[in-house]
Amino acid sequence: MQLLTDLVLVRNDGTRRDKTGTTCSGVMSRASAIEWELRLPEQPTLTVHDNHWVNGERDLVLYKPTVVPEMPSALSNLHNRLRSGISDGAKHGELRVMVYPTYVDAHDRPRIKKLLTTADLADQVGLCHLRELTSREGVRLESAFDRPDLPPVDLDDPQDEKSLQHALFFPAADDETPVVAFVYFRIVPVLWHIGWLSPDDG
Repeated sequence: MQLLTDLVLVRNDGTRRDKTGTTCSGVMSRASAIEWELRLPEQPTLTVHDNHWVNGERDLVLYKPTVVPEMPSALSNLHNRLRSGISDGAKHGELRVMVYPTYVDAHDRPRIKKLLTTADLADQVGLCHLRELTSREGVRLESAFDRPDLPPVDLDDPQDEKSLQHALFFPAADDETPVVAFVYFRIVPVLWHIGWLSPDDG
């Protein structure tokens, strides 16, 4: 799947990697990981793991291989860090992933920002990317929490008044959408920071 001019996402259907580790909630468990490859011209292939843990948890992470190819420290530091948990959504048969975009601090450490206005989120992730995600069947972007004091999340008129936590809701049977979203809000900002993406991808 062509995500950007220089960025291709491919599901590795031949590989499910079994591993042991700690879930997002801090529990030791075993996981079966679905592997997705991110390919860029003349750069090392990056691997995203969609981890399905035996205890029922699920998360996405940029997988750290035994030997990490040479790359800028900001990207190297993203491996096995800043996982995105996938949890039950508000409706039966749906899941959600929090949309916390990455930025790189002064020490080349990737960090996440949780509270953003919808306009700021669109600016950081890309309005076109958010619209692409929400055009998928059964996918919507909303406030992560149902509170009466929060403004609506409207990509046709992104509000710039109140910061909130955004979440992408998607059908439980849809394995592709959360991975694409993870690439857009977690990995692409770092690829931009290190100059690995074409100017056409702006």
